[in-house]
Amino acid sequence: MPQHPAVPDDTVHDDTVRMPADGSDGRPSPAGPADRPSSVEDLDATRPVTRDWLLGAPDDPAAAPEDGAATEPVHLRDDPSGTATPPPPGEEPQGDGSRGPWWRRPAVLAPVGAVAVLAVLAVAYGADLLVSSGDIPRSTVVAGVDIGGLSPTAAAELLDEELAPRVDAEHQVRADDVIAPFSPLTAGISLDVEATIDSADDQPLNPWTRLVSLFSDREVEPTFTGEETALAAQIDAVAEQVDRAPVDASIVIEGTTPSVTEPADGRALDREGAADAVLEALQSGADPSTPIDLPVEVTPVDVDEAEAQRVLEETVRPALSAPVSVVVQGSEDTAEVSVEAIAASLTFTPQEDGVLAVDIDPAALQTALGDELAVFGSGAKDARFEVSGGSVTVVPSVDGTGVAPATLAEQLLPVLTAPEPRTLTAQLGPVPADFTTEEAQALGIREEIGSFTTNIGNPASGTNIRVVAQEVDGAVVMPGETFSLNDFTGPRGLAQGYVEAGVINNGTFTTAVGGGISQFATTMFNAVFFSGLEDVFHKPHSYYISRYPAGREATVYYDSIDLEWRNDSDTGVYIDTTWTPSTITVTFYGTKRYEIQSISSDRFNQRSPVVQEKPDDGTCKPQSGSTGFDITVTRVFRDLTTGAELKRENFRTRYAAEPVIRCIPPAAPPAAPEETPSGG
Repeated sequence: MPQHPAVPDDTVHDDTVRMPADGSDGRPSPAGPADRPSSVEDLDATRPVTRDWLLGAPDDPAAAPEDGAATEPVHLRDDPSGTATPPPPGEEPQGDGSRGPWWRRPAVLAPVGAVAVLAVLAVAYGADLLVSSGDIPRSTVVAGVDIGGLSPTAAAELLDEELAPRVDAEHQVRADDVIAPFSPLTAGISLDVEATIDSADDQPLNPWTRLVSLFSDREVEPTFTGEETALAAQIDAVAEQVDRAPVDASIVIEGTTPSVTEPADGRALDREGAADAVLEALQSGADPSTPIDLPVEVTPVDVDEAEAQRVLEETVRPALSAPVSVVVQGSEDTAEVSVEAIAASLTFTPQEDGVLAVDIDPAALQTALGDELAVFGSGAKDARFEVSGGSVTVVPSVDGTGVAPATLAEQLLPVLTAPEPRTLTAQLGPVPADFTTEEAQALGIREEIGSFTTNIGNPASGTNIRVVAQEVDGAVVMPGETFSLNDFTGPRGLAQGYVEAGVINNGTFTTAVGGGISQFATTMFNAVFFSGLEDVFHKPHSYYISRYPAGREATVYYDSIDLEWRNDSDTGVYIDTTWTPSTITVTFYGTKRYEIQSISSDRFNQRSPVVQEKPDDGTCKPQSGSTGFDITVTRVFRDLTTGAELKRENFRTRYAAEPVIRCIPPAAPPAAPEETPSGG
């Protein structure tokens, strides 16, 4: 059944149209015109017409309201009589319904208007799409740069001009209180203009999207070229400045004065988050002068300042208030643990539960006490090496009795908070040697591995050579350890027994305290050479000195020129020094590994000395001079059993020509002019 258009109800009369009394719905029947009402009078006895019927309700009779059911009156407009007259027979709507009686015309006009609007919109959409075709979609913004409506070429030029410099510029990054420079170019980051234009160039086809673009921006992220490794390297460089372990509050003691140190939370740069933050800032076109904030992870401390202050007041100050007397039962002797010794041995260890634990370091206590406890019992003796007749033996260690530092430390701690006077009774017990017989034997020091002797030519130098030889004699260099002559002896001054002797200073022969030590250094260097040990650093003399082997000698000067060598063997090296008024010998003992052969080249690149004339004013010292030259010394390592060559090393030395210095007497003053007698 054809649907009936809804009748607008915004302008109606008060009269109602009623249905025929026979129960029919009053609509045209398929039976033909004979079934339709023929006059208005035929409708007088009808019931009210429902809104559903006018709106085209289903033709299901069951859906129609029953007799007597409540119905909503529907008012029809534009009929002065107050009643509606159905169309006469033969005047029903025909065809597509474009024409018809007055009561059907509104339903036809509404779809026509909608179609017209849609047609206009479609034309506008097509025109907009056609006009903007080939350009960047309107309202397109890349990192603050508006490129909407531009051609791709113009948009690329604008990005190159406005955005690329901001991306390439050096930025600053900020992580907590650390501000560091960040270079996108060094990090391998740069604006990929072509790729950015490609991503921004797609015209949206959705009509709604195109409509919205009239009122809001279309944000497009810039595309970058990048290298993860380079970016990670820059982030790591920043992390080196940011990262730190948590520092708990603690106590430091300067001399005997304690104080609390402030805590500092640990922090670590979130490297992945930092990289994201940098990229996000660059993608937004951030101002290079504004620091980029990087995420930092914070690790809180275990011990806070309040806990350290509590320990200071309750434990440390009482501990340093007075010394502690030490006695041993059955002995009249007394020792004292001084306030200085207590201060040097106190330790403070943070605990995970937030407590700052106080303890005493036995080794530090023993060092601070020195021989103070030697009055009790008998001291231990370390194992040592003894050379006799060219062979080396181990002299066994001897354990002693006395107050063990570890035991004393345990007894001392609870006494430190007791009121004055404070005394503890120590227990005597075995005191083992620091260097035992077994440890000495395990070092494999059993035979001579290298030795060298030089002649002493100057008595003053001889004094210094013997002093340094006494200091070094008996030293043991452990496997893998590096020996430094300057570090081993320390300052070599008058207080250490050294005297003034000859040195070469800036190419000039002069004197200084400790002169002559270079002869000992040369002797030791040759012992290193023939023992097959590793040369770490040595410096030959500026001028060749004839009592030394050319190219196989060394000079030293405290705090500036050193002799260093490393025990690269698996066994220890024992240094034995012997001297006479005219010689110094350095011998190394250990486990022999090689036969060493020394091969010297001919002298080459020889240079003649220059002649210098200086006035003989009392400071001038004449020198005969010497020829300068180059020389190469080769150290050949051979197998102990077969003699086969294993490897070789070259040492090239360049000696300057020592100038000839002539002291010229000063010229005689000019004679005074003779006086001519005057006549009178």
